[in-house]
Amino acid sequence: MITVTRLTPGFAARVEGADLTRPLGEATWGEIRAAFEEHSVLVFHDQPLDDESQMAFSRRFGPLEVSGSVNPAAGTHFARQSNLDVKTGAPIPADDRRMVYQRANMLWHTDSSFKPVPSLCSLLSGRIVPSEGGDTEFASTRCAYPTLPDALRGKVEGAVAVHNFAWSRDQVQPGFFTDKERAEYPPVCHPMVRVNPVNGRKSLFLGAHASHLEGKPVEEGRAILKAVLEHVTRPEFRYRHRWREGDLVVWDNRCVLHRATPFDTDRQRRFMQRTTVAGDPAEARVSLPPIV
Repeated sequence: MITVTRLTPGFAARVEGADLTRPLGEATWGEIRAAFEEHSVLVFHDQPLDDESQMAFSRRFGPLEVSGSVNPAAGTHFARQSNLDVKTGAPIPADDRRMVYQRANMLWHTDSSFKPVPSLCSLLSGRIVPSEGGDTEFASTRCAYPTLPDALRGKVEGAVAVHNFAWSRDQVQPGFFTDKERAEYPPVCHPMVRVNPVNGRKSLFLGAHASHLEGKPVEEGRAILKAVLEHVTRPEFRYRHRWREGDLVVWDNRCVLHRATPFDTDRQRRFMQRTTVAGDPAEARVSLPPIV
C-alpha cells in the first residue's frame, strides 16, 4: 500500500511505499494511477532508475513517444534534459545550439501539445542534479479554471488554439528551426478547454507552443492566451519542485503546465531523462498550413 501526501492544497502529491525499479503489482499500480488522476503531479523520492526501469514504469501509463530530430536524444524514447555532452560528459557551452534549444524549457508549456495526438503525461528522472538552482515549477490549469473571470472564461470556452513547436523556439531565438525541422512538426489545433474523462473536471490547454487562436486575428488571439497564462500561473496554482538525485516526477500534460528554472550551467552538472506517454488518438486534430 502506498502513502500519498499532498504538497499543495489543490494539486501535487508525494508518493511513498512503491519501488519503481521493480515491476509493480496491480493493486499498487491502481493506487498510483488513481493518485495521478486526483493530484496531477506525483513526486517519488529515492528511485534510482536506469533507462530500462524508467521505460518499464512509464509504459504502465501507455505507449511512449519517440523524440524528434531536434532533441539530443532523437530517435529514442527519451528527451534528454542536460547541460552535459553525451560523449565527453563536459558542460556544453551556453551558446551551443543544444543549450539554446533547451532555453525554451523555461517558458511555461505542456509537453507535446504541438503534436496531433497530445501527450498524456511526462516522467522526469533526476539522474544528476545541481546543488543549487535547476528547480522545476508546475502550474495546475485545472485548479485555475474555476477562478477564471467570467469575461475571460467566455473567450476560452469553445476556443481552439493553434500549437506550433517552432513558435516556442522562435520566442527564444527567432528563426531557430530550419525549414526541415519546421516541416517535421506542422501546426496543429487543440481545444483550449479539456475535460478529464475519469473525473469530469475541466482544465485549460495552452502554453508556449500555443501560437494563436483559430478564427481570430493573430495578435488578438495571443493577447487572450497571454491573459489566460498569467492567470493560471499565479502563485496559488503553482508547485515548485527542488530536485534530489533519484527523484522521479510524473505530471499530467492534459492539465498541468511546467517550466525549468535557471542554474549555473558552467559550474553545475544536470542530467535528467524524460519519458513522454502518448495520449488518446481520439483527441487528434488535423494539421494546419504553416503560419506566414
